[in-house]
Amino acid sequence: MENFEKLRHMGLLELAQYLIVPVCILCVALVIGVAINRFLMEKISRRIKSEESDIKEIFFRAMQGVPISLCLVIGLYWVVNTSHMPDSLIQILSYLLFTSIMFTITRVVERTVSGFINAKFSSSGQASQSTLMGTILKAFIYASGILIILQYYGISIAPILTVMGLSSMAIALGLQPTLENIFSGLQLILSKQIKVNDVIKVGANEGRVVDINWRFTTIMPANEGNVVVIPNKDIAGSTSTNYSRPREDVVIVIPIGVGYESDLEQVERVTVEVAREIMIEVDGYEPMFNSEGVDINPLAPVVRFQEFADSSINFNAVLHAKKFANQYIIKHKFIMAITKRYREEGINIPFPIRTLLTPDK
Repeated sequence: MENFEKLRHMGLLELAQYLIVPVCILCVALVIGVAINRFLMEKISRRIKSEESDIKEIFFRAMQGVPISLCLVIGLYWVVNTSHMPDSLIQILSYLLFTSIMFTITRVVERTVSGFINAKFSSSGQASQSTLMGTILKAFIYASGILIILQYYGISIAPILTVMGLSSMAIALGLQPTLENIFSGLQLILSKQIKVNDVIKVGANEGRVVDINWRFTTIMPANEGNVVVIPNKDIAGSTSTNYSRPREDVVIVIPIGVGYESDLEQVERVTVEVAREIMIEVDGYEPMFNSEGVDINPLAPVVRFQEFADSSINFNAVLHAKKFANQYIIKHKFIMAITKRYREEGINIPFPIRTLLTPDK
């Protein structure tokens, strides 16, 4: 504090005289740092694109801007150790030097960790990912860096930690629903049962997961109209269906009933033929016929008879869609095509009929 009092009583002219050389040194260091950063980033960027290495790209993104910070640190170090300035100015520059070093280290660590989080939790090689884990880690890393800087300045962080601990308890009581959503979101991410870009169904809501943040999970329906926002605790505490696990194709089950007079072998053959044609038309399905003419593709449409109902023999036509949004157009076209084909083949889809018998009087 004594040094700062001396600095406060210095005249403006005297202060400017002491600062001219340091400011010039820092400006030169900044210009050199920007030039080196631009040169290195262009060279490294071209090399990484040619190698297509995810790990190298993570470190490349983490190191962006480091040459600028490094040159400023060197300039500050030079100023502190070579300039004949009052001790008060030297102390201020020392603080700036340590702050610059810690800021650079913290930023590199944060970018590296965020890069690995992106790579780990991204789905299908896409860049989109859950923001919850990244937000929590960023806050923790930068808070740690700030506490280290405050400790170097001579500010005791023990009272700060105590106040933060007491405040966190009070906040936890007041924000219990919010914290429940946060921990539910972490549970969803760490369990890996639901990821970004997965297609899920929660209650009456069905769509592709766009993001999992600290409170909500955002779902984009198949029509890609308005998004659906669901609290994380509702997803963690309810039964959900993930259509992207273990395979990404979507199973389409269409219940159908035919009359008892129908030839079931003919019904199965006609239904499979129509389903295959629709899947080829809409989804680019590629059948794989063996020597016996049987489609052995794992996604081949099938028919599974279910029950003898009151007026029909019921079965399920099972189709597949490679994309979530295609299931609705496949179902639409299949129902139109199968109705027309059944009429051409003479296969009857009966109305529900119930015969009531009255006792003789």
